[in-house]
Parts: sequence; C-alpha cells; structure tokens
Amino acid sequence: MNPIALGFLVKSGYAIAVALRGPASAPAAVARAVVELSDPEDAETRQPYHHGFYTNEEDAPTIARRVKIVERCATRSVAALLKDAQLADCCGAGLVVGSVLDPAKVGSPHIRAHASEGRLFRTVLESALRSHGIACEVIVEKQLAARAAAGLGRRDAEITRALAGFGKTLGGPWRANEKNAATAAWLALSVRD
Repeated sequence: MNPIALGFLVKSGYAIAVALRGPASAPAAVARAVVELSDPEDAETRQPYHHGFYTNEEDAPTIARRVKIVERCATRSVAALLKDAQLADCCGAGLVVGSVLDPAKVGSPHIRAHASEGRLFRTVLESALRSHGIACEVIVEKQLAARAAAGLGRRDAEITRALAGFGKTLGGPWRANEKNAATAAWLALSVRD
C-alpha cells in the first residue's frame, strides 16, 4: 500500500488539511478537512494573545488558560483526524505557516501578539502530530513554491495542473489554502520516495 502524507495550512485557530496517497511521482488526493486548533465555543482561544480588537492580552494567567485550551483542542482534533481509516498509514506531514519569526524580536506589541499566535498554533499542531509518530516539516508560505519546484523536480505548470486535479477529485471549494496544504502533503510524500 502506498503511504499517505498530510499537508496543513496553519491559520489562527484552525488548519486546513489535505491528505495525498503516494508515490510522490503520481500522488492521488484522498481527503481534506478543517482541523480545529481552538475551541469554537470560546472565541478568545482563536486569538489567545489578544484582548479585544487591536489590543494585546497582558494577563499571564488568562493567556496560560487559553493556551491550555488550544493544546487540548489540537490534541483532540488531530486524534480525530487520524482515526479516519484512510489516514492510518500516514508517513509524514508538511505544515505551511505564515512565518517562523521569534515573537520576542518583534517590537510592536500587536504584531508580537500575532507572531505569538502563529508560533502557538504551529507548535501545538506539530506536537499533536509527533505524538502519533508523524514526522513534520515546517514550510514558510512565501517559500512554498520554490520548495515545491526543487523538492518535486517538476515545473510550475506541472505542479499547477496536478494541484487542480486534486481539487477536482476532492471537490470545491479549492482555493489557495487547499492548494498550499496539498503542496505540503506532496512534499512530505517526496521525502519518503
């Protein structure tokens, strides 16, 4: 049986996941899902480092409580995703993120809050996947196209056609977010070949 790889586009509070079955030379789309990384019943967990609109949360116990909820939600959501029999033999994952910037190096408190949230959602997803024995690679979104061209050994037009084909298999909506997640899954498959 050919291996499965997962690709995720990590957002604030959730991730878009796409699963591909290998080999990387001829991958097939298997599934897609939205993976909740925050509590849909608690809006504050979607942006745990914020205190309302354009303000930062300063209360450490409040942030700690929200982070614990995020960790719990990510663990539960990844476990639920991996219960799908189609995904049982997942060999790896690629996580597409906006940035890997260290929040401590950001001067603006508001931008620092966003950077902290980006790091939080990336790390809880990575931790949840690794707890199931799934190796992860983090890819910055701006570097994804170049990484795909180099890692897949294909021209941009070939990659674009294959991504469109995955969308036809899985159905709409099939936007840039889903394509980026699929590209990350494809790169994760290519590491196994």
